[in-house]
Amino acid sequence: MKVILIAAVSADGYIAKTSNHPADWTSKEDKKLFVELTKKAGAMVMGRNTYETIGKALPGRLNIVYTSKPLDDPGVEATQEPPDELLNRLEKDGYDMLAVCGGRAVYDLFLKNNLIDELYITIEPKLFGSGISLAKTLSETELELIESKKLNDDTLNLHYKVVK
Repeated sequence: MKVILIAAVSADGYIAKTSNHPADWTSKEDKKLFVELTKKAGAMVMGRNTYETIGKALPGRLNIVYTSKPLDDPGVEATQEPPDELLNRLEKDGYDMLAVCGGRAVYDLFLKNNLIDELYITIEPKLFGSGISLAKTLSETELELIESKKLNDDTLNLHYKVVK
């Protein structure tokens, strides 16, 4: 199964100012790319805080949220499975791609277990000064640039492959 990580970062490298920072700070072009990639994957996983900043299940794909508390949204599947078990289950259910969509704890979980194949990192023209970085407990990971493209006049998307 192919696993992609999708993230938007400020120009100074933060995915959010705080854990409850709304996801509305990124460009419409980044949001369009996010929708395209997650629909192509067919399944997406995120943490509880990320889900709450979005506020609802996103249509046209399986929405999975890492949480210990029940969710009151029939369009979302809650899980506490280790990531390798989640991938095995999704593969058995017929999925061949998973999009990992944040936040930092979920990115860390998949990166630490060497389960990410590709990253799509959008760099937005904002400076937060401080905030939440993409990963916290990650060991060094080598990346190979597959493609870089301008999403608009000021926003860049970098598509990387993880060198394994």
